[in-house]
Amino acid sequence: MKNVFCIGELLIDFVAEKQGSNLARAHNFTKKAGGAPANVASAIAKLGGKSFFIGCVGKDPFGTFLINTLTQGQVDVSLAQRSDTFTTLAFVSLAEDGERDFVFSRGADKELTHDTGLKNLFKDQIVHFGAATSFLGGSLEVAYSRYFKEAISQKSFVCFDPNFRTDLWKGTETLFVQKCIPYIEKAHLCKFSLEEARLLSGKDDLEGACAFLHQLGTKIITVTLGGEGTYLSTPSIQKIIPSIKIKPIDTTGAGDAFIGCLLKQISLVPDIDALLGNSELLEKMVQDANKAGAITTLNYGAIESLPTQEQIDRL
Repeated sequence: MKNVFCIGELLIDFVAEKQGSNLARAHNFTKKAGGAPANVASAIAKLGGKSFFIGCVGKDPFGTFLINTLTQGQVDVSLAQRSDTFTTLAFVSLAEDGERDFVFSRGADKELTHDTGLKNLFKDQIVHFGAATSFLGGSLEVAYSRYFKEAISQKSFVCFDPNFRTDLWKGTETLFVQKCIPYIEKAHLCKFSLEEARLLSGKDDLEGACAFLHQLGTKIITVTLGGEGTYLSTPSIQKIIPSIKIKPIDTTGAGDAFIGCLLKQISLVPDIDALLGNSELLEKMVQDANKAGAITTLNYGAIESLPTQEQIDRL
C-alpha cells in the first residue's frame, strides 16, 4: 500500500445549519473541522489507508482542535506546521438541497513553508494537491509549487483537485485557470466538478471539456455530477458511473470523500499503467467512490460524516 500525502489547507468550518443559502440570515453556527485536503486525508485514513496531511494551522485553540481531529482520525500530522497567525476560518451556509455558500477568513493556511526533507518521502508514493486556497499567494503557493515539482521528479502518482471557490476568485477566474493548467498537464488523475471542468476547458459540453483537458496531459479525469454520479474519462472510457439515490443533508466534503476513497483504492494498485489498462477495475473504484461521497452527505460536517469501508461494502 502506498502512502498518500495531502497538501493544502486545514481550517474551521462554521456551519449555519438549516439557515438557508444567505449567510446574512444565519444566527447560529456549529464548529466543524474542514479544508478539502484535510478531508481527503481523513477519508483515506478512515478507509484503512495511510495518509499524511501537509499544511499549516495557528497556535491557537482552533488549530489545536484541528490537529487533534486529524490525529483521532488516524491521519499522520507529523508534517503539519503551526503558525503565530490565526487559524483560517470558513463560514458555510446550507440551502434546503444541501448545497453550500462560503465566506472565507484566511489565516494560517497561507503560512505553510517548503520543507526540503519531504522530497524523498514522495518517491513512488501518491501526492494529492487540493487547491482551494493554494493559489492565493503567500508562502503556501510557493511551497505547493515546489512540492508539485518534487512529486513529479520522484515519480509519485499525482492527483489534482482545483477546488474552485467563487468567493475566492470572483473577477479573477482567468488567473485561476492559468494557475491550474500546469497541474492538469502533469497530474495522473484530476477530479473536477462540472463547473470546474467547464471553467478550465472553456467548453460547455462534458465530452468536449474532458477531451480538451486530456490534451493538456492528464490521463484520468473524474467529473462529479452530484446525484447523477461521476463522469469517468480516460483514453479508453468515457461514461457516467451512476451514484446511489439519497436525500442529501449537507454536501460539504462529498467530493473530498469521493477522491479520498478513489485514492485509497489506487494506493493498492502497483502502477498507473495497470490502472489505465483495467477499465473494469477503474469503473468499480469510481462506483465505490460515488458511494463514499453519497454517504458523507447524510450528516452535517465533512470529517465526522466520512464513511467506513464497511458502510461502503453494505451498499
